[in-house]
Amino acid sequence: MVAVAILAAGRGTRMKSQLPKVLHPLAGRSLIRRILDSSDCVSPVRRFAIVGYRGDLVKASLADLSNVEFVEQTEQLGTGHAIQQLLPYLTDFQGDLIVLNGDVPLLRPETIQNLLQTHKSNQNAATILTAHLPNPKGYGRVFCDGQNLLQQIVEDRDCTGAQRQNRRINAGIYCFNWEKLAQVLPGLKSENDQQEYYLTDAVNYLNPVMALDVEDYEEILGINDRKQLATAYEILQRRVKEAWMTAGVTLISPETITIDDTVQIEPDAIIEPQTHLRGKTLIRSGCRIGPGSLIENSEIGENVTAMYSVIADSVVQSGTRIGPYAHLRGHVEVGSGCRIGNFVELKNSQLGDCTNVAHLSYLGDAQLGEKVNIGAGTITANYDGVKKHKTKIGDRTKTGSNSVLVAPITLGEDVTVAAGSVLTEDVGNDALAIARSRQVVKPGWRLKSPEE
Repeated sequence: MVAVAILAAGRGTRMKSQLPKVLHPLAGRSLIRRILDSSDCVSPVRRFAIVGYRGDLVKASLADLSNVEFVEQTEQLGTGHAIQQLLPYLTDFQGDLIVLNGDVPLLRPETIQNLLQTHKSNQNAATILTAHLPNPKGYGRVFCDGQNLLQQIVEDRDCTGAQRQNRRINAGIYCFNWEKLAQVLPGLKSENDQQEYYLTDAVNYLNPVMALDVEDYEEILGINDRKQLATAYEILQRRVKEAWMTAGVTLISPETITIDDTVQIEPDAIIEPQTHLRGKTLIRSGCRIGPGSLIENSEIGENVTAMYSVIADSVVQSGTRIGPYAHLRGHVEVGSGCRIGNFVELKNSQLGDCTNVAHLSYLGDAQLGEKVNIGAGTITANYDGVKKHKTKIGDRTKTGSNSVLVAPITLGEDVTVAAGSVLTEDVGNDALAIARSRQVVKPGWRLKSPEE
């Protein structure tokens, strides 16, 4: 059995924020949620988040996760003190405890799996994750023998000058035999410069303890300020974009593109410069997205183009052309073979196959059939000042330019709306609807000048 504990009690004063450090977002997910997601790979039977500063916010942010237990660390007296708080919760637990840091969000699931496997296969009392850093300042140094068995861990602030020359550092990520750890936790002492209880001191009382070097030291980089948060984002973006290009996705000018690691892209998609893909987005094969587009929490079908446009919380079916300068939001569903053109906004609307809204229109809370053509400047007036109302438009209906459809209203199939009409009543099938003042022309009339 495996349990996971995430250290998430600190404030993170260098972030200069009222938000707990572990709640700062990184590419669409908070730091602590990233760690929790990564820990899924070992199928823990119990997961603990050890919280302190603004713990209520941390709990609220993870309220959708039913398998996370929250443990209060009312005083932040070090990592050892944090794990001591688990003693009442794991009195009968027989298994291994993995300790992760809530501010180390780049740790790969494979690394956590390797840590656990190394721990079990060597029957270690403890296994610690280590790395060789180019600049190890600020990190505890790890000293081992030739078999990677631990000899000593010394915190950076407690190191001698000679010890600081060692670049092998403690990543602060551990796997413990819980029963053995529980025996030494109560005896930890705070005899150090910070008067804190170090979890590394517990390691010194266990045997055998093995160090496991991570291949990519960037995985264990912690976040203490906004600069390090930006660095972590750059690392994550490099990983993500390299993976997609290897998988057959074309990124044109990848340094200008950002892609959340929750996004899925099929081979032969092309992502143009200055395009940003966010959240739970799926881009299918043959799409050309961008330049200058933002897609968030949306599904884009095969062979769709979206140029200089924003699409959020929507579904676009295959072969549809979006933009330039279109905005789809609030649960829009667009069928296949459609055209959503210049300066068109769609909100909470459904469009059937081969329907065109080519330019300068707003459709809100509308349901359109197939092969509908919306003329330039058509607007659904969906809000009466109190409630939103629905507009329904049947197959093959056409609206003329500058038409206003005052909802609630239904237009049947094969309806033609004359340009400039303001419709307030339903229209049946096979009809021409004209709702405008008759044009009046007065020959020989002109506005007189003041001199006349």
